[in-house]
Amino acid sequence: MENDLESELIIRDFLARQRTTLANDRTLLSFIRTSLYFLVSGTALFEVKELDHVRDLGYLAFGLSLVFLIIGFMNYFRIRKKLKRGNYLKM
Repeated sequence: MENDLESELIIRDFLARQRTTLANDRTLLSFIRTSLYFLVSGTALFEVKELDHVRDLGYLAFGLSLVFLIIGFMNYFRIRKKLKRGNYLKM
């Protein structure tokens, strides 16, 4: 099916599909970068010894880091599957 779809696309549609694929990759990298920021900030909050209540924010940052990473990968694979099927209407 994918080969049939590729042969029917004109150059403008093919380039639009490539741009969408690259945008999906950039979005995944953005989610990974945000996840790493939260991971680093959570580690920094654990290193603060004088304030015990800040340690809870470190746990929150670690949890958010994991959540952003999972959401990013789920979104990436969902969009990639739709692109392979050629289903552009409901993205």
